[in-house]
Amino acid sequence: MSEEKAVGMVADSPPDTLPNTAPDRADLFEALDTIGNYFASGMRLTHVPEELLECLRSATAATAIAGEPASALGALQAKANVCSACMLSASRKTVVFGQGAPAPEVLVVGEGPGAEEDNQGLPFVGASGKLLDKMLASIGLSRNENCYIANVVKCRPPNNREPAPDERVACMPFLREQIRILKPRVILCAGRTAAQALLETTEGINKLRTRQHDFGGIPLVATYHPSALLRDESLKRPAWEDLKRLRELIALGQPANE
Repeated sequence: MSEEKAVGMVADSPPDTLPNTAPDRADLFEALDTIGNYFASGMRLTHVPEELLECLRSATAATAIAGEPASALGALQAKANVCSACMLSASRKTVVFGQGAPAPEVLVVGEGPGAEEDNQGLPFVGASGKLLDKMLASIGLSRNENCYIANVVKCRPPNNREPAPDERVACMPFLREQIRILKPRVILCAGRTAAQALLETTEGINKLRTRQHDFGGIPLVATYHPSALLRDESLKRPAWEDLKRLRELIALGQPANE
């Protein structure tokens, strides 16, 4: 790429890194500390100030809400770990369920695990994973802070082949439930297989990436898979355009103008 330099990608004027959405628990700790001091001093707490109670209620509620997605994802992963709904379960080493923030700005969806993913149990590792991380970083995103990464199928297809239609159908309920739990602001489909599975279409990625889509009320952007960019550098410029559209959707909180 020339002026963009991305995919090692550097944005023309990227926004600041999007904030972590985890709640601040300082209010909760302050409230508990105040109550603890009453008891430590031997004072009887016959009346708790209403503002202290309200602070405790609000902070506790925020903490409970923050824990819900992680807890629900953990329960769903436990089901995926013992799934045998398709033939991929017979040859897998590891179920590659997903990785990232439990309240993400963006859900990145790929095709399925490869050999390294199957070994490590993590999505998008190796050369394509490093490139994906650079692509996300170019628009202020990170799998550790504000993205979640998953695949259409959770088990590796033999010889890294494309998932068969029946394998995709068998695994899609897990991905749909992940989307329901995570409630991402935007979905980014990395590659044709992911886009076709979520959009239920047979159109190719060259057409899909030029239009904005919707999945259950969530804006969806399709782009090339990082492995395709590693094979063909001419795809880097259009992929950068896709990332800029994704950045607009995040910033606006609504579909960007075509």
